Amino acid sequence: MFKETRSRRAARRITPGDGRPLKRFRWWQLPYRSLFYLPLPGGDGGKAVYAVDVRRGQDQTSSKAGADLYLDGRHHARSMLPAAFPVPGGTVEVRLSNFGLRRCHYVTAGGTAHLLVPDRDSAEGRRAHLDRAHPALSRWIGTVSLTVLVVALVMLGTQLAEQVAEVPAVAARVGAFTAPFHPPAWCNVALTLVTLAASTERALRLRYSRLLDGVAG
Repeated sequence: MFKETRSRRAARRITPGDGRPLKRFRWWQLPYRSLFYLPLPGGDGGKAVYAVDVRRGQDQTSSKAGADLYLDGRHHARSMLPAAFPVPGGTVEVRLSNFGLRRCHYVTAGGTAHLLVPDRDSAEGRRAHLDRAHPALSRWIGTVSLTVLVVALVMLGTQLAEQVAEVPAVAARVGAFTAPFHPPAWCNVALTLVTLAASTERALRLRYSRLLDGVAG
């Protein structure tokens, strides 16, 4: 029932396309544009290529925030975010986070999710190329990003716990608590910047954790 309701809501957010051609990805669009492809079997035995074009950094609460779906290079449909485009055999789901794309997957009727293929020149495509060309370096970068977010979560958690423990009612029940770390202001600023970079790197791989990446956002 919930799945059907969600599908109906997603369908109401979709409007027909105007047939305009898909523009090539340009290098200056790296900071804000994402472009993904999905080849599917066509009705004539060939292949139909779908493309999802979305601008990162949009306010998803705005009525103007949306994603565009192209079919064989022509504008096929547009949807407000989060988007769920019906395509042969399933649905293309698109969702943003504060740092980039949270989801751009083809979900089959059976429930299996497949990540779409990023354009080679996009930021996501360049990150995927790095993963293929230098897997060891890619894993190291991913580990560093994850470690940074875990450290940020621990530090934030201890600082919040200390503030909560200062409330008289809480202190009377659980006792006092002092955070083991009290970094200087410059350290907090540096950690914030590194945390933002780590979440952005994870967004380029469409990795998202509400707990970890939500702390940075």
